[in-house]
Amino acid sequence: MSESERDPGLLEGPNLDKEDVVLRVDGLRKTFGGLVATDDASFAVERGKITGLIGPNGAGKSTIFNLVSGFYEPDAGSVSVNGVDVTGAEPHAVAEEGLIRTFQTPRKLEGMTVREAMLVGPQRQPGESFVKLFTSPDAVAAAETANIEDAQRMLEQFEIDHLATQPATDLSGGQMKLVELARAMLAEPELLLLDEPVAGVNPTLANKLREHIARLNEEGVTLCIIEHDMEFIMNLADPIIVLDQGSVLVEGSPAAVRADDRVIDAYLGGGGA
Repeated sequence: MSESERDPGLLEGPNLDKEDVVLRVDGLRKTFGGLVATDDASFAVERGKITGLIGPNGAGKSTIFNLVSGFYEPDAGSVSVNGVDVTGAEPHAVAEEGLIRTFQTPRKLEGMTVREAMLVGPQRQPGESFVKLFTSPDAVAAAETANIEDAQRMLEQFEIDHLATQPATDLSGGQMKLVELARAMLAEPELLLLDEPVAGVNPTLANKLREHIARLNEEGVTLCIIEHDMEFIMNLADPIIVLDQGSVLVEGSPAAVRADDRVIDAYLGGGGA
């Protein structure tokens, strides 16, 4: 396909010229020994959008999420959230700036019910301070009551309140994805990163997750989603950013990305792990 034949809605590399950017990634690089996981990766996530991040296995998608959310420290490059530089910051510090993430494999919290697992979500809980337990017990108790009420409300919103008293380790993979999404919302994120939200999830729960994600976006949450299920992500996200071999190949509308020969080539013969 010649340059003149390419969809005008598709850009070579990322679209960095966006008006209201929540997340800006500039020149991120991460190596593990001799393996280059991300190679000068740059992109921007616009407020109010659902942005899809796709690419073949080994394209660097999960590594980028780990770098952005503070679980890895980059070798080079920068990350900013709402204009605040969070490069190399600890995950809790990144979360305090409004960026919350989920994981491809939800972490099951041993010995907790679903309701108790939900209560890990809220940020800046006064009960986490040993001093406040003694100096402000009433405030701590009031905050805990409010958190329990918020957790119950969120369980109801995600239609999983019937699971509240079940051990978190007894849930199916799809149920755990719903719990993790609900728990993430207790942190009141401005930007929510979802790492393969429907991986290993049956079609019924996948449709439910799609509905909840669309609802959250309508309520004002900005989302950036890694997903291998092309039907799921193409029907939900716009724009789509395509990664290949650790950097951004193209960015554009779902229709333009789906039709581009370079994207097809990347998936059929794309980079290593």
